[in-house]
Order: sequence, then C-alpha cells, then structure tokens
Amino acid sequence: MSTETAQPRTAAGERTHVRVWICALILLLSTVAYADRSILSISGSGIKDEFGLTTVQLGFVLSAFSWAYVIGQVPGGLILDRFGTKRVYGVTLVIWSLATFLLGFVGKFASGAAGVVALLFALRFILGFIEAPSFPANARIAVMWFPKLERGRVTSLFASASYFAVGIFSPLAGWLVSSFGWPWPFFVLGAIGFAAAFVWAWFMHEPRRHPMMSQAELDHIIAGGALVDIDDSEELRTKPHVSGTVVKALLTSRMLWCVYLGQYATIALSYFFITWFPIYLVQARHMDIMSAGFATVAPSLFGFAGGISGGWISDDLIRRGWSVTFARKTPYIVGMFAASSLILAAFADSNILIVALMSFAYFAKGLAAGSGTWAVVTDTAPKEAVGLAGSIFNCIGNIAGIVTPIVFGYIVAMTGGNYGAGLYFVGAHCIAAALLFLFVMGRIERVGGEEQPKPAM
Repeated sequence: MSTETAQPRTAAGERTHVRVWICALILLLSTVAYADRSILSISGSGIKDEFGLTTVQLGFVLSAFSWAYVIGQVPGGLILDRFGTKRVYGVTLVIWSLATFLLGFVGKFASGAAGVVALLFALRFILGFIEAPSFPANARIAVMWFPKLERGRVTSLFASASYFAVGIFSPLAGWLVSSFGWPWPFFVLGAIGFAAAFVWAWFMHEPRRHPMMSQAELDHIIAGGALVDIDDSEELRTKPHVSGTVVKALLTSRMLWCVYLGQYATIALSYFFITWFPIYLVQARHMDIMSAGFATVAPSLFGFAGGISGGWISDDLIRRGWSVTFARKTPYIVGMFAASSLILAAFADSNILIVALMSFAYFAKGLAAGSGTWAVVTDTAPKEAVGLAGSIFNCIGNIAGIVTPIVFGYIVAMTGGNYGAGLYFVGAHCIAAALLFLFVMGRIERVGGEEQPKPAM
C-alpha cells in the first residue's frame, strides 16, 4: 500500500470526527432501505381495493421481498468481502431504487388480480435480492470505521433504521396515497434513493484515504480495534478465499445460532410492524390511510429510541467493567420479555391504547435489537469473513420476513379476520428469544479466538 496515497489530507494536530458523518450516512442509507421494503404496507390497502386482492395474496406479495433478500444474503456477503463496501453498496443502491420506482407503474403493465400479484411479487423479489448486501455492508463499515467500544451504538443506529423509516415515511406515504394515489410513494422513494446514491459516492472512502480525516482520528480508531484496511483495494485483490474452517465455525457455533435465532425473532416483530400493522389499523380498526400512517409514528419513534438506548447501555456496561457477554445479553433479554406485552393489544378496544401498547413494545424490542444482534456479530466475526458472517446472520434472521407476513395473513383468514390471534403468534417470538439468550447462548466470544474489547480505564 502506498503511504503517500493512504495518508489523510487533514492536519494531524486536531482530531476530526469524520466517523460521525459516516454513521449518519449509513443511517440514511439504512432508512432508505427499510422504507423501500415497508412502503408497500401503506400503499397495500389501496392496491388491495383497486385490484381485488385477497388477504392471503397480499400476504404473499408482502413476503416477496424477504424471499429474495434471504436468497441473496450469502452471495451478497461473499461479493462484499471480495469487491469492497463502497462499490457494492453504491451499485446496488441505484438498482434497488430503480426497482422501487418501477413499482408505481404496476397498474400500467398488469391487469386482473393474478397479473398484479405476479408483477408485484416479481418487482419486490428483485428489490429484495439487490438490497441483500446492504446490512452486511453496514456491519463492514462499523468494523472498518469504529473502535470496538463504539460499535454497539453504531450498530444500534442502523439496526433501528426500520423505526426511523416508518416514522418518517409512513405519514409521508399516507399523505401521498390520500392526495395522489397509491403509486406515488414508490415514485418519491425511488427518487430519494437515487439522490442518496450520489451522496454515498461523494462522501464514502476508506479511513486511510478519506480527505476530511485527520491522523489523530485515524490513530484513535486503529488503537480502538477498527479494521481500517478491510476495504483496501490491494488487500481485496490478494486476500485468500474464506476457508472451510471459518465457514464451519460460523455454521456450528451454538453462540452464533442463538444470535441468528435472536435476529429471527426481532425481524419477526419488525416485519409485523412494517407490513401488517398499518393494514390492521385500516382493515380492523377502521382508520383511514392518512390516520394509519400517522398512527405508526409513535411506535416508530419509541422503537428508534429503544434501539439507540440499547446500543448506548450495552457499550456503557462494557466501560463500567461488565463482560461483553453480560453487557450484550442483558438488555436483549429484558427487552424481549418486555416486548411480549404487544399481545395485550389483542384485548384493547381503544385505538389510542393500541398505539400506546405498541409504542412500549417496540421501545423494548428496539432495546433488545440495539444491544444483542448486530453488535454481537461485529464483536465475533473473523476479519476475513465480516461480510459473510453478517450475511449468514441476516439470512437466517430475515427468514422471519418470509414467514411472518404469510403466516399472519393465514391466521387472519382462518380466524375470520381476527387480527388479535396474529398478535399471539408475533408475541411468542419475544418470549422464545429471551429464553434462548438466557439459558442456551452461553459466552459471547470472537470466532477464531480474538480477544474481546476491554473496558476503558
């Protein structure tokens, strides 16, 4: 590596905070990614009514993204580890934004319920496959740009993007649907994605080559354990392929399987919220589209606050001398037990009470996800397989994105429109995951034996 080209251009005397802007950038891209996958829930009622879709058909359409997202995880992770984060993230962002934009034209190119379902499923499938590397890429950025003792809060930010996305885009989408029709959220969000791609291409660089970064900041993140060279072009060209031993370790570790299943449970809650919850408010609680969009804001904001809190609490516990194991697991266990309270919404008659219960449950779920899922992956992934580890984790977790919309749709159909029964199914995930972390997971440790981060003195 050339020392001349690798040095930051900013003076070394004062520590810059470029990584803060990198964190804001991955939050922006994660928000766009989650908005892309959740926006169909706001337009879904309009599509269902206009084309005469059944609840089961809509459930399959809502799951289409996740089928492809799961299939694309491992190839996406391998591509990330081979070609680097900036190139892969930038290209896929442009393509998935195009797929989102084209969803608004479904009514122009398909007729009848069967044709609309087929075209919607196909476009959502393409969107999911292309978007697959996005969150493993976020994990690589966290490892590359941030000291170990800052990764909990960073991963909690992008893990909480689902709430941020719903909180921002659901009211906007509700207004767009009410004012201009169901296609307009897809047009607007696609355009936002194109703009985000330009910002990414301009600002994202490797740490050693970022023109705004000082030597003092670079020294700080390296001393804290950041793997600043994992996206270096020379290292990407010469690095060996991931060994079978590493793959076997990623697939046979009891600790990692508990993390994978813990992610499955949190994704199940997320996908209920970003797919069926707005439809539930319209179909079962008789809200109009705009009111349903605004009703999702409070749970979204509480979920986002919970996610941020989980990352901060977890990192702070490590600084206070707690082991990584207890610092990551404790907020997760407490949060998931508390999140099971969403079952109580099945017995509530007031829409205000339902929104309040969901707000509490999603704060608790955010607390769990912010401390015990992506943060653990960045703590435990081997250097040569950060993308692959994140992809396996995200692949297994996002199977819930396939199962939850479909099963929820069948439960509602089989119970004659009883959405409360579906809440029992979603809430059971919380209890099962908390018990898994509490009694089965064991110690959190680096795959390959790398030393865990020490608390700051």
